[in-house]
Amino acid sequence: MTQVDGQGTQPDGGERDRAATVRVFIALAPPDEAKDELAAVLRPAYETYPHMRWNRIEDWHITLAFLGELPVATVPPLRRPLAELAASREPVELALRGGGHFDERVLWSGIDGDLDGLHRLATDVRAVVKEYGIPFEDRPLRPHLTLARARRDDRSSVTDVAASLAGFTGRAWRAARLHLVGSDFGRGPGPIRYRDIESWEFVGP
Repeated sequence: MTQVDGQGTQPDGGERDRAATVRVFIALAPPDEAKDELAAVLRPAYETYPHMRWNRIEDWHITLAFLGELPVATVPPLRRPLAELAASREPVELALRGGGHFDERVLWSGIDGDLDGLHRLATDVRAVVKEYGIPFEDRPLRPHLTLARARRDDRSSVTDVAASLAGFTGRAWRAARLHLVGSDFGRGPGPIRYRDIESWEFVGP
């Protein structure tokens, strides 16, 4: 994910309103090798179902906490505590495995590996957010990697591709960094673009 500051402004009123806020989440990202492995398995589906709204491979991520739309001024205070949290934690070993869907609309790949460690990390990340008084919907963590969304008039494609991923088992990898991500890029008719606001390496004790 490309790093940006997420705090630009635009000249007209509507653009200024959008620039004054950013949609924020905190996430992990698989390494390129793991993404390339899954992308190779998905290549026939890309060709067979080009009408699906496929996420860009560089945007694949595992969300730990979705904070929603925030004023840009509320984001900088999160940087230091998240940096300290990452510095205190060892990388979590994970793998991509299988596939599924939410309501025949959203296609995902599952997550395997140290799920207990992943849940502990998500709990600690959310505690940091709560400590700084940022309200968000604290939903139970369902670890997954979102791959695509169906068009409104075609849901069968998602279930078909999910079935084709049932036997997929990816290589193990270590989540190297904690990412604070903004998705205020690409709003409007085009796809949303995710960009790092900042990220921090997991260092360990």
